[in-house]
Amino acid sequence: MQSSLSESQSIRQPKTSTSRLLSLDFFRGLTVAAMVLVNNPGDWGHIYAPLEHAPWNGWTPTDLIFPFFLFIVGVSITFALDGRKKDGKGVIGKIVRRSATLFLLGFFLNFFPKFDITTVRIFGVLQRIALVYLVCSLIFLKTTPRQQVYIGCGLLVGYWLLMTLVPVPGVGFANLEPATNLAAWFDKTIITPAHVYKPAKVWDPEGLLSTLPAIVTGLIGIQTGMWLRNTRPVAEKIAWLFAAGCLLTLGGLIWDGFFPINKALWTSSYVLLAGGLAMLGLALCYWLIDVQGYRRGVLPFVAFGVNAITVFFLSGLIPRIMNLIRITQPDGTEIGSKEYLYRTFIAPPFADPKDASLAGALTFVLIWFGILWWMYRKNVIIKV
Repeated sequence: MQSSLSESQSIRQPKTSTSRLLSLDFFRGLTVAAMVLVNNPGDWGHIYAPLEHAPWNGWTPTDLIFPFFLFIVGVSITFALDGRKKDGKGVIGKIVRRSATLFLLGFFLNFFPKFDITTVRIFGVLQRIALVYLVCSLIFLKTTPRQQVYIGCGLLVGYWLLMTLVPVPGVGFANLEPATNLAAWFDKTIITPAHVYKPAKVWDPEGLLSTLPAIVTGLIGIQTGMWLRNTRPVAEKIAWLFAAGCLLTLGGLIWDGFFPINKALWTSSYVLLAGGLAMLGLALCYWLIDVQGYRRGVLPFVAFGVNAITVFFLSGLIPRIMNLIRITQPDGTEIGSKEYLYRTFIAPPFADPKDASLAGALTFVLIWFGILWWMYRKNVIIKV
């Protein structure tokens, strides 16, 4: 996709069947930058409410970041695999290898630096991305668009019925409470409490059972990607995307009345809400960037988008390495180098600890902006 605004014909009629969408890279980069921001506050004890997850039911802007990324995974599948449906075992082998690589990268993040196999968390964000990518890719290769819709609806309705009707062993009734719901029981039984998310203790927000509706988030992305790639007029594509996004969002809000929006459980209402908002967001980016040719402030986020997995992995690994470097304070206590830098150079000018914490997170993101911009200008793209 050419970036020159003088090529107005190319911009106003983007060849989405064959070319890469700049808006998709921008939307991916914006999502990953937000993910890095919320995952790296200066002080975990002082965070503004919109930058925290909802305690249980309900949602905040932070709760939309992960499903947005899975939605983007689905959109990207249509661009990467549509021309390879006839490649058979070759393309399936590459899908499996990429999924395994993502899973192992996520497992390594959990494993480092303690390397304790008896307590390491098995699942996590990259692991869920790996599973969703694997399943959605295979569904895309082996089914029709209509069949994909049926599969998605079946998974959402089936998950709703499982979570609200099936009695939980040891509890005796179906419920959606943190420690006693069916997904928590499944995690405790299959994964065991020693290998789940430590703050939750007995359940995992990226556990196995809740991965089923997460697959539908990817399928919504696939449907969006196929719609963007068809040959219909651009105005018609954008109109339908906005309409579908509004309907999905409304459906999620309605379903919330009897199956609450909940990220930890990845409830069906949450899938519709996040999928609808993601569709609206990408449609807006597509219209502004690829159709209208708006470019101001876009490329720095594109730099984030083309190395998304790399920055997510390293932004999780580097703070852990920095915490291994201990610095002795005047009172004799030791703290990690990351915390030392925050306390020494970022926090002092701020009276409000929440402002200081946000400044620490923004500083971390800006450092990555610099690194990724250099990589983008040098055409350094690390593919997983």
